[in-house]
Amino acid sequence: MAPEIIFTEHAPKAIGPYSQAVKANGFVYVSGQIPINPETGDLVKSGIQDEVNQVMKNLKAIVEKSGSSLSKVLKTTIYLKDMNDFDAVNKVYGEYFTDHKPARACVQVAKLPKDVSVEIDAVCIC
Repeated sequence: MAPEIIFTEHAPKAIGPYSQAVKANGFVYVSGQIPINPETGDLVKSGIQDEVNQVMKNLKAIVEKSGSSLSKVLKTTIYLKDMNDFDAVNKVYGEYFTDHKPARACVQVAKLPKDVSVEIDAVCIC
């Protein structure tokens, strides 16, 4: 079965030659999401918690468009500009993953697209 490209207007359009997500063989691979408000196209820059909240809204919209849900996320990767934001990120992230807690990696990176503070990608089942 050919992979299915997932696209929703409720998440930011890709800012490069990639898809928001690809669905194949019962899995959905969601590209890294950054804190762009899909309605305005503007970056959310009002603090790390607001930024993570926007990233998670974007991720959720894409996962749901694929026919899945956050409760079916298997793994996420969080990329942080500053590991000192770890606790603040966990606070917001934990509001989206309450009973279901996927596997996760969290790393500090030198730079992210558009010089944002956080990016999160995910893999889920459909």
